[in-house]
Amino acid sequence: MTTARTLPAWEARFRVPLHSFPHWSPSAPDRLVITSSESGSYQAHAWDPETGERRLLSDEAVGVTYAMPTADGEWVTWFRDTSGDESGAWVVVPRTGGTAEPLFEGLPKGWSEGLVLRRGRSVLGLSDADGCAIWVVDEGQAPRLLVRSTELFQLGGGMMLAEGGESTLSADDRLLVVEHGEHGDLLHTALRVYDVDTGEVVADLQDDGMELVAFAWSPVPGDDRLAIGHERDGERAPAIWHVRTGEVQRVETGLQGFVEAVDWWPDASALLLVQLLDGRDNLYRYELPSGTLTALPTERGQITGARVRPDGEVWYRHQSGETPSRLLAVGRAEPLLAPSSAPAGRPFEDWRFKNPHGQTVQGFLVRPAGEGPWPTVMHIHGGPTSVDVDRWSPEIQAYVDAGFLVAMVNYRGSIAFGRAWRDTLIGNIGWPEIEDILAGHDDLIARGLADPDRSVIGGWSWGGYLTNLMHGMHPERFIAGVAGVPVGDYADGYEQLSPILQAYDRALLGGTPAEVPQLMAERSPISYVDNVTAPMLFLIGRNDSRCPLRQAMKFVDRLAARGVPHQTYIYETGHSSFDVDERVRQRAIVLDFLQRHVPGIEPLPGVTELAESALGVAAAS
Repeated sequence: MTTARTLPAWEARFRVPLHSFPHWSPSAPDRLVITSSESGSYQAHAWDPETGERRLLSDEAVGVTYAMPTADGEWVTWFRDTSGDESGAWVVVPRTGGTAEPLFEGLPKGWSEGLVLRRGRSVLGLSDADGCAIWVVDEGQAPRLLVRSTELFQLGGGMMLAEGGESTLSADDRLLVVEHGEHGDLLHTALRVYDVDTGEVVADLQDDGMELVAFAWSPVPGDDRLAIGHERDGERAPAIWHVRTGEVQRVETGLQGFVEAVDWWPDASALLLVQLLDGRDNLYRYELPSGTLTALPTERGQITGARVRPDGEVWYRHQSGETPSRLLAVGRAEPLLAPSSAPAGRPFEDWRFKNPHGQTVQGFLVRPAGEGPWPTVMHIHGGPTSVDVDRWSPEIQAYVDAGFLVAMVNYRGSIAFGRAWRDTLIGNIGWPEIEDILAGHDDLIARGLADPDRSVIGGWSWGGYLTNLMHGMHPERFIAGVAGVPVGDYADGYEQLSPILQAYDRALLGGTPAEVPQLMAERSPISYVDNVTAPMLFLIGRNDSRCPLRQAMKFVDRLAARGVPHQTYIYETGHSSFDVDERVRQRAIVLDFLQRHVPGIEPLPGVTELAESALGVAAAS
């Protein structure tokens, strides 16, 4: 008889089953679909909230993080990516289970740019090496091409709390909104509305130098009002676009921060708004046309999904540094869906400091037990157009378990601090973020919180880029670095990106890397690699289409040629792994690396054994 292993807290948090916000069709709102990690990797499930039954539907090697029902709720679809490079095709399976088959025949494979499914009409966006295309599939007919562009065309409905463009098609299935970068500026997308029957352009909306996003059409058939987001006042705010008249009616909320219209009430009498302010979210009901704003009672932390049910009840998915994600309903005490148990995390504390330009930078601290100064991890978010918020993060809590103070910096380039803050990086990547990170580290040292002799920096994606750049530009500052799926040679990586990411880079850099050679020479980590002296750990996805393997390994190989201590772990998918075991292995490798290179760190249970096993398997393969 074998005895189940008792998991240490750091590992147990990774193994807590997490569930996505549910998706449902307006035609079948009780046939819900979620993705969940309860099987050991993120997969699609059908969920019955009345009985609590969850039926596993997918078994994808790479995993599934987004799934949705068909209009009648009888089938479930997800995007099948077989390598981890994020390209592939949509497949569908009966809600009762079975073998997945193509959702549509006759469409090319590519990168998904959104999908909307209705009873008689479906619309999907796909991008490939030739650009972007929007396809329409009417019942009983072959797919027809609505529009193709060499620049970005993706289905609207792309707000922070939505996925897949579900609200991109008007309630009568006639009008389609897309977000596009045909004007050559993917960072500041414009909106276009098509008549799906004729393919004609109904309306265009563009704010030069400002981003426009589509949230959701009115749920009333024949109503041409579209909830959108604009930046005319310097930060994301909601408005109503009357598409056929062209009028843009601002939604005057008086709220600070980053505000989005998440959904409409079913009779189109009100909007559901989410406000992101200083890394935490709040929900509001905004009455139309009176303009009455009512705060909805929600838990403190991050909201990663919210929607109005057909009966008017508001569901939302909540998480915080102390608690994993739960599905809640406004006004209900008990969660609708929650993990059975999880080791509690330590709280995220709001943190502010000044950068060299006198600007206030916001971030979060998570402290270990005891008194400082502590060994410190400067944990740098990716994006760069992303943001650190009060969220459930087994990664951050594992550092804290090991005795580290964790500091997160919402450097210039982060969203939710105004358009000017975000756009600082246009034609100016790398250096503003480095300035803000260094200023934050200096602040922690001055406060007696960070031990300068035991400080490390680490991050994933853009955070990995900044980790590499920091160690090359300021080799004396941090005693070790952890670069997950990093940028090493920016120019070389551009050649291997997906078309959408190439368009993003052109907008961010002001041209291709070849067209801005001075910027590349100044801001690419490979230019400073010969200055690196501290030990570094690299974790790289073999099939990553965002931060490709080849360019990352050029940086690693230059370190190896100079004999700089380093360690490299290559895993077999893409930018992220959605397998729980793999996530645990990666965290063990990182913790083991830090235990060996940061003085005074006590090894956490199981870390060394898991790391040695994972590295041994990787080396053998």
